[in-house]
Amino acid sequence: MTIAEPTLTAGGPALPQERRLVTDIPGPRSVALMERKHGAVAGGVSTTMPVYARAAGGGVVVDVDGNSLIDLGSGIAVTGVGNAHPRVVEAVAAQAALSTHTCFMVTPYEGYITVAEALNRLTPGDHAKRSALFNSGAEAVENAVKIARAHTGKPAVVAFDHAYHGRTNLTMALTAKSMPYKRGFGPFVSEVYRAPVSYPFRDGGMTGTDAARAAISRIETQIGADQLAAVIIEPILGEGGFIVPAEGFLPTLAAWARDNGVVFIADEVQTGFARTGRMFACEHEGVVPDLITTAKGIAGGMPLAAVTGRAEIMDAVHAGGLGGTYGGNPVACAAALAAIDAFENDGLCEAAERIGEIVTRRFGELAASDPRIGDVRGRGAMIAVEFVRPETGEPDAELARRVAAAAHTQGVIVLTCGTYGNVIRFLPPLSIPLELLVEGLDIVATALRDVHTDSAR
Repeated sequence: MTIAEPTLTAGGPALPQERRLVTDIPGPRSVALMERKHGAVAGGVSTTMPVYARAAGGGVVVDVDGNSLIDLGSGIAVTGVGNAHPRVVEAVAAQAALSTHTCFMVTPYEGYITVAEALNRLTPGDHAKRSALFNSGAEAVENAVKIARAHTGKPAVVAFDHAYHGRTNLTMALTAKSMPYKRGFGPFVSEVYRAPVSYPFRDGGMTGTDAARAAISRIETQIGADQLAAVIIEPILGEGGFIVPAEGFLPTLAAWARDNGVVFIADEVQTGFARTGRMFACEHEGVVPDLITTAKGIAGGMPLAAVTGRAEIMDAVHAGGLGGTYGGNPVACAAALAAIDAFENDGLCEAAERIGEIVTRRFGELAASDPRIGDVRGRGAMIAVEFVRPETGEPDAELARRVAAAAHTQGVIVLTCGTYGNVIRFLPPLSIPLELLVEGLDIVATALRDVHTDSAR
């Protein structure tokens, strides 16, 4: 049987900004594509939603069956400016008509330099900076570690509990969570160590400064600053559960690193580019990292990443030591410049703050009457709800899974996360219409009300 394709308006903001279900979720065309996936795509590549996208724009994703879904995930914080943003689309088309690739290491081009200049200007601190461009967040992290080791001549790197830094061999070693990111893929690289992080909901009231001192004590006794090239941390820990370290943790850690000749790397792959209500999450506490890694939101959906940092650190690497065939691709650079223009001039930091206020207020009110909500936390348009078993406070991953699944069937894209799998995270496009956001939150709240697990009965 042939399934007719639905007719819809082209992507971008022209898409009607509405939730519209014309079939069950998933619809017949998505079911057919899922069957094809099983026969063609490696089993290790899983999907969150059971639908296949055809177009997206603003705050919606339209699937191949014509269902219009509310997007509270942004492709995992990538489409902050909105999917198919008109200026990004225009920039991509114009550059693709000129060239799609020459390799910056062979015949360089101006767009790469212009992106680097923008990153040097936008990232925290007024010191002299340099940037290098790559393809993905994991690549950026790997290269930040390489740069730190080259600069210091020291081997060791410290990452933190609940961290996520990527899926390559080095970044898997930095990542804390085993399943699904690390299990069965070892051995991992050596000289990677782990320290405790500030997790206010589970720290028993420990201050950020005290939590930092505990981490520093671990580092000094088990590694030693004289062996340590870098510490790397997400200012808000993403896959680990949107954990916002208590005030004082990041500044204390950064000050210790500076005083001991250790490179402080801020992994802003998920938090960067207006996501938290500031251009970069480090700015909330005035932290100026030595190196900062960016990706995801940087280019409106095109693959691009960067390491930006102090000139003397970035320039420590020998000529030819950094690069890659596709790093800083000209089409991706054009997209990044258009996206950066939107971040700076379209009020997206303010939009993120408004989104955060709405999400936090809604689930804060629910938490007052539903003990299954253990914590509501985050900054800007990066908010999480942590679910627990009321009688023990232990993580309730099954409740998070069921709430997300129920929302999916009602046409809301929402993601889970957390070391324990018990967190639902909200990452809407910063361009989402607020009435659409509220409708999506209503659906998630209704799912929570209606879903019961054995621990919540």
